[in-house]
Amino acid sequence: MINKPDLIEHMIASRENSKYEDLKYALEIILATIADSLADGERVEVRGFGSFDVRYHEPHIGRNPRTGERISVPGRYLPYFKPGKELRERVNERRTRKIAEP
Repeated sequence: MINKPDLIEHMIASRENSKYEDLKYALEIILATIADSLADGERVEVRGFGSFDVRYHEPHIGRNPRTGERISVPGRYLPYFKPGKELRERVNERRTRKIAEP
């Protein structure tokens, strides 16, 4: 798993003269902009990477996993990510290559 600080370190490693604080700030602005856009009901598309959208999940009856009690789960909007073709191909190629290596 890569968390936000790890992602920033990867960004620094691939770019000369990059400062941690600058990249951290840029990443936080990007993530906040995506989150705000989704909260406003907008779809966010990053060509070659994927798209972020919001989907509505209808209210339903669920179960409390501890007690088994039936509970009413209200309808809600949840973020959804759909990977783009280039990202899917890149992930599949790299994962397939790693599995094939001894």
